[in-house]
Amino acid sequence: MARHCLTLDLKNDATAISEYRRYHLKIWPEVQQSLQDAGVVAMEIYLLGTRMFMIMDVGETFSMEAKAAMDKANPKVQEWEALMSRFQQRLPQTDPTQEWNWMPMERVFNLANQ
Repeated sequence: MARHCLTLDLKNDATAISEYRRYHLKIWPEVQQSLQDAGVVAMEIYLLGTRMFMIMDVGETFSMEAKAAMDKANPKVQEWEALMSRFQQRLPQTDPTQEWNWMPMERVFNLANQ
């Protein structure tokens, strides 16, 4: 199983952060189904201040490119992403042509490799 770790910031607005958290108490069923259909086995999002960190465990057939294509073809996922982007703030490293706000992180340490 592969793991993807991604990050982004929320806007520095307590009301927006509270709203974002509220939406994630129970995501839309169509969004949950799209994640499972793409091969996401487990996903967690952590928050500190405005910085978010996502851990996404995926099956062997998972592809970020295929997931992006599936998302583009799914109107409900597009609606969710548009809604969530109201709360998000892209990191300075984000390529302006990139459609997704989340940025992949580089692993710099793994205890198992010591």
